Amino acid sequence: MGRNIRKRRTSMTTKVVAGSAALALGGGGLVWANFYASAHESGSGNNQVKAAGAQIATIQCPDVGQKLTNVPNGARPGVSTELANLDKQITEAYARLASTRQAQTNDAGFVQNAILGPLKDKRTAALDRIRINIQRAGGANTNLGQLAACTGVPAEQPQTNDGEAGQNGGQQNGDGQQQGDGQQQGDGQQQGDGQDQGQDNGQDQGNGGQQNGQGGNGPTADDFVDITQVQANAQLGVGANGLPANGRSGSRGTFTTKCGTNGNDNHNTDNVIVAPGVSNGAHHLHDYVGNQSNDAFASDQELAAAQTTCQNQGDKSSYFWPVLRLQDGTQDFDQNAAGGGTEGNVGKILQPAQAQLKFVGNKKGKVVAMPTALRIITGDAKAFVNGNANANVNWSCTGFENKVQLKDKYPICPQGSQVVRTTNFQSCWDGQNIDSANHRTHVAFVQADGTCANNFKAIPQLQVRLVYNVPAPTIENGTVVNPYAVDSFPENLHKPITDHNDFINFFSANTMNKMVKCINTGQKCQ
Repeated sequence: MGRNIRKRRTSMTTKVVAGSAALALGGGGLVWANFYASAHESGSGNNQVKAAGAQIATIQCPDVGQKLTNVPNGARPGVSTELANLDKQITEAYARLASTRQAQTNDAGFVQNAILGPLKDKRTAALDRIRINIQRAGGANTNLGQLAACTGVPAEQPQTNDGEAGQNGGQQNGDGQQQGDGQQQGDGQQQGDGQDQGQDNGQDQGNGGQQNGQGGNGPTADDFVDITQVQANAQLGVGANGLPANGRSGSRGTFTTKCGTNGNDNHNTDNVIVAPGVSNGAHHLHDYVGNQSNDAFASDQELAAAQTTCQNQGDKSSYFWPVLRLQDGTQDFDQNAAGGGTEGNVGKILQPAQAQLKFVGNKKGKVVAMPTALRIITGDAKAFVNGNANANVNWSCTGFENKVQLKDKYPICPQGSQVVRTTNFQSCWDGQNIDSANHRTHVAFVQADGTCANNFKAIPQLQVRLVYNVPAPTIENGTVVNPYAVDSFPENLHKPITDHNDFINFFSANTMNKMVKCINTGQKCQ
């Protein structure tokens, strides 16, 4: 099967060292050092895992990208380049950590002196270049030096970056829109459990990489649940996707756009929103529907002039999400490619059976048009290491969506039922910006009463519902056989909580105005 991978204008792909893990986007995150060696042997479909004997299993660095909330527009290209450079630095440090186990055993100070110390020096220089970029563009002279130091995390006690993130998630996403089982997610237990699994990969998963997901890189049996055994948790009065239904007032209409299921296999491992100009900036593979010119190097002008898979040619918006893979030993086209097999993303790519893209209104009032080129990221590809503050996923099965919505588990669906991923985007906009420095603060979720805070404006809310025909995995002797999982950064262990979705608005003015009119007048349009 052919794959529509656009030719790069510039060769910027970072080579991945054998046995190394990819890094968290934005220059931060946990790097798991000893769980991916000899990962993906060609032709075998089995992942071979070797446990390392050294004490330090991971490198933990501050997530610089999420902390930069006030970057002048003129500084953003340079800052993005330096964030990618931070990623490369940690990649190199991890490779050294993974390849010097004997030296670490012989010298208790080796990790600090030979890996963490030099890494801090390199990060200090990159952070200073970020500061200079910001200052030259008229921004504040921000001291970023406190973000330079990274720490080695012992295998016995890997930790998340933010232990309180689960509680914060309840506040940030506390609009009722995606909290069908907020307590299940917000207690942070899944992060702790998941990292214990990561810690034990060397012992527990070394005998069956295929049966335990991606070679000790996830998922594990604890990431799955038989949906028929889950107590109903979907809120009363919500729609099938776990969102509050539009009320009797406000804007009750809908606008549906049909853009296919990526049947032409348009994939790449870029993310033009968070890593413009950086090849393989996502470190995992995306499905693209709608706009056909989205890659790391695409300008807004190119996106506006692109071809689209949408039936309505007035919709050239880009909709993209991480692919879902079946890990049954089957190899796909990217088995030996960056962002694919060399970074822990292995298995057969599953095309959605359905990809439903619908825009809905606001239960308190009318919506306004979204500006051209508005960018929205929802969910967090690094939620496992960053905490749950920005996590926003819903997993369920057909026939159960009105009853059960899962945040931190993959569902095992009964015979005849399909797996469902539902993502519901922020629907409040600051009225000025099409993006923000951390790609978050220009948009927000509605409050619990349905209104937008801080004088934000209500915009049509995008709801993406993806349905898959997935053979049900089985749990045998505490291991998962033939699991499925979303692509992720390897240090996030392919946890379901890391699911995310991206949108760039390129509706024509006429089509956007039609959408707003349909929603505000209570019609159902497409």
